[in-house]
Amino acid sequence: MPLQTVKELLNRQKIVESMLHNQPMARHDLVEGLVHKQHSAELQKLLARLSATEISDVLAALSLEDAKLLWKLVDVEKEEDILWEISDTLREQLVGSREPHSGKGQINAFELVNGRLHQVAISCRKDLQDVHPIWIDLLETSKAERNSIGKHFGLELPDPNELTDLEASARFYVEENDEVHLHANFLLDREGDSRSVPVALIIHTDILFTVRNEELPVFRLQRLRARNLPGYVSDCKDVLLDLFGADVEYSADSLEDIYATLGQVSRKVLSETMSDAEAAGILADIAEEEDLNGRIRSNILDTQRMVSFLMRGKFLTHDQVDDAKEILRNIESLNSHTAFLFDKINFLMDATVGFININQNQRIGVLTTISIVFMPINVLAGIGGMSEFSMMTHNIPWPVAYGLFTVCMAGIGWLTYIALQRFSRRKNSDNLTAGHKKATG
Repeated sequence: MPLQTVKELLNRQKIVESMLHNQPMARHDLVEGLVHKQHSAELQKLLARLSATEISDVLAALSLEDAKLLWKLVDVEKEEDILWEISDTLREQLVGSREPHSGKGQINAFELVNGRLHQVAISCRKDLQDVHPIWIDLLETSKAERNSIGKHFGLELPDPNELTDLEASARFYVEENDEVHLHANFLLDREGDSRSVPVALIIHTDILFTVRNEELPVFRLQRLRARNLPGYVSDCKDVLLDLFGADVEYSADSLEDIYATLGQVSRKVLSETMSDAEAAGILADIAEEEDLNGRIRSNILDTQRMVSFLMRGKFLTHDQVDDAKEILRNIESLNSHTAFLFDKINFLMDATVGFININQNQRIGVLTTISIVFMPINVLAGIGGMSEFSMMTHNIPWPVAYGLFTVCMAGIGWLTYIALQRFSRRKNSDNLTAGHKKATG
């Protein structure tokens, strides 16, 4: 459909401009220029709605003359993506020796040199010609860049953000051409913004392809180790297992941070007093750690399933199977820690809510005491407001009568308060005695 529309617009432009060119009229050049601008504007509107892939398909289907005409109308921001998509022959015909370069994304290829990974930054397709990688890492790449890398190596590279809606059973599988696809989540632990980042991992022709849209500490750690430690990896599956192993280590570090945070919270919760504001802050901290703990548990479960799939599929060598078993043992130990942390978080949550209830009960107790103290006073006040009281005290000057009445009410209120205090102390003493007898048997 886009190709047909572009062809119609180009043909109409040619026909109209041909007719104008053969028509004698005043201001011929001005009219022809206006018509040309109108047709160009229509083509630019159409190109603005098309993706880089669609535009590259249209350019490939047009004649060279029309392709050059259309290329002049392409938005500058889309040029690099289109150059990644079109063939080398067409690219040279349109822009000469200009090579497509990656935009904000980063593409890195890793070769095995003397037992160590050697990193090669891929900024254009020309950089891929003399590279023999075992790992290619694509970070924040566009669809055009992924398509170009995929065409070079003979596979299709997905957008990791589009893999989040896949069913769990469809997150690891083997294609007919023996491509191994794994769609995993890696932990990104940032204060106040911890989350799981989806990563597409594909093994094809002994090359590991990782596609992600965010930088991850696990990948930085893997690059550092593989560059500095000779013999750390020997093939792409070693790199894959080490990524999973590093993710488990990173999760363990995050669990240690949770332990430290909950330790601080525990000291606050186990203190004698806590205000409602402090309790609200503690609940927020506990909720954040609970979310992180749940995310860690989900991610290591995801890693466990991926490693088990690799072992069941017999993709690993004997040594790699031993490494995979070690990863699974580490995951089992982390599972027990996450379970313990869930129990600790629930305890701290209940204790904090208990402090809030105690504070509320104290306020309610104060209100109850006030209401009991003023209850007999209210009764007396009602009596004092009756006409019978005025009749009984008509021989007494009213200042004296009402003054004595007020003193009487205050005295009754004070006696009621003293009685409540004694009753409360006696009740607490009885509770302590009963608790001591129960403790001593």
